[in-house]
Amino acid sequence: MSEYDRWLENAKDEEVREELLSIKGKDGEIEDRFYRELSFGTGGIRGVIGAGTNRMNVYTVARATFGLAEYLKSIGGDSVVIAYDSRHKSREFARLSAEVLSYNGIKAYLFSELTPTPVLSFAVRYLKASAGIVITASHNPKQYNGYKVYNSLGCQITDAAAAAVTKEIEKFDYFNFFAADDSLIEVLNGEVEDAFISAVKELSYGDEKNEKNVSVVYSPLHGTGRKYVQRILSETGIKEVYTVKEQEMPDGDFTTCPYPNPEEREALGLALLYAEKYKPDLVFATDPDADRIGIAVPNENGEYLLLNGNRTGSILLYYMLIKRRETGKPCQGATAVKTIVTTDVAFDIAKEFGIEVREVLTGFKYIGEEMEKIDDFVMGMEESYGYLVGKHARDKDAVSAAMMIASACAYFKQKGKSLIDVLNEIDDKYGYYETELKSITFSGKDGMEKMKEIMSDLRQNPIEEIDGQKLTFDDFSNGLYSLPKSDVLRFKNDACRLIIRPSGTEPKIKIYFQAKAKDASSAKSLVSRLKEVIENRINAH
Repeated sequence: MSEYDRWLENAKDEEVREELLSIKGKDGEIEDRFYRELSFGTGGIRGVIGAGTNRMNVYTVARATFGLAEYLKSIGGDSVVIAYDSRHKSREFARLSAEVLSYNGIKAYLFSELTPTPVLSFAVRYLKASAGIVITASHNPKQYNGYKVYNSLGCQITDAAAAAVTKEIEKFDYFNFFAADDSLIEVLNGEVEDAFISAVKELSYGDEKNEKNVSVVYSPLHGTGRKYVQRILSETGIKEVYTVKEQEMPDGDFTTCPYPNPEEREALGLALLYAEKYKPDLVFATDPDADRIGIAVPNENGEYLLLNGNRTGSILLYYMLIKRRETGKPCQGATAVKTIVTTDVAFDIAKEFGIEVREVLTGFKYIGEEMEKIDDFVMGMEESYGYLVGKHARDKDAVSAAMMIASACAYFKQKGKSLIDVLNEIDDKYGYYETELKSITFSGKDGMEKMKEIMSDLRQNPIEEIDGQKLTFDDFSNGLYSLPKSDVLRFKNDACRLIIRPSGTEPKIKIYFQAKAKDASSAKSLVSRLKEVIENRINAH
């Protein structure tokens, strides 16, 4: 309550002040906004837009930027690239960040228009900046926004750097004075865009002089992908592209898809209606900051099936290794990287082609970090619809993934195969992998406590078997397999795998199921049993 009173006294921003006044005397509303501070982690900060220490607003953003500036000065950093997406307050938070940095003597490169996250990652490297900031909440609902921080490699900062930035942030008040030094703020023109597109085009296996015989329906979901995806498809020979007009332009309310997540069928609803009209070979959508991509492909009956992130990643890896072999580029010594929750079929594909697959913790920052140790990098993949098919960036990139998926579709079409045929081919070769993600949301202060209670119980009393078959147990909070310590639990045997972790960006527990069998029915049945076992444990709380 004292912090609420202090904000009421000091907050000058009109919207923040109006909200504070509107909750006066409402203890529950006040507690929800002030019972904690937004935590700054390896994903930066993310939260609902609004007033208070537990909200995204001009004061939480400015304070985070003061802390980042202090951290950068301590390591000799002198410049930051800033990008933003189509969400409410994104442009304002980006400009505010530039002003705070300039006040602290740090040069700020500010994109003039909304820009995909992977382009920010590329720009940090291209401009040789010390860090990057992206104002985005990725695929979260419209009421959210976020503040992601990147290091000089263009990779999201990892645990040690996040802890150091947090330490600096905690030294600052929410109401620090600052005044912009406009001489240290440079608004970027189209040079970075052109350089990014050029770098992505170099990854293509196709002959860009010839138009590829493939058609695409595409939705940017009101986000940043439109300009970049349309351009890369056009310049790599994909000319028949039908963009979903209702979702083409930026809209912070995401009017046509309240939850702009390409993992959800509802988000692709309009694109699938377009598919009924145009009968394309491929349908895809990118999320608001264009780092994730979801796709749908037609089966033999012309019905469009949505592929999960694991299935799309499998196609990409398989296609890229086939093209390597065809073009004479050696596979031996090449490496792909996946997160521990991503499909294990990657290991089977890799074995056939003679490449290595490395596993890292959940979060593309760990893939980006691992890339620095790899000379011949094939691709990075995560089950949450994130892929990176080149070394131009250090974060997942829906722009280059769109290009590569469309190219794969065109390549296999020339050979008389649909992408469904390719998936069947992968299943026949390596076994059928059924994967599923279940998220359980916990609201408010009590919900956070319940999440901790569930994780503690599973840690102290692990699941030992499934239908009489023993499961091994890995507690990654102990820092296993040379990976950083993380609040992740894994139970597995040769036939199945169950991974449980709290989300790093939302008040959720995420549960990842995987089963491998000779056919889809057997694999689905085993996943159902896994779900039954873990749900019984969680419901006991």
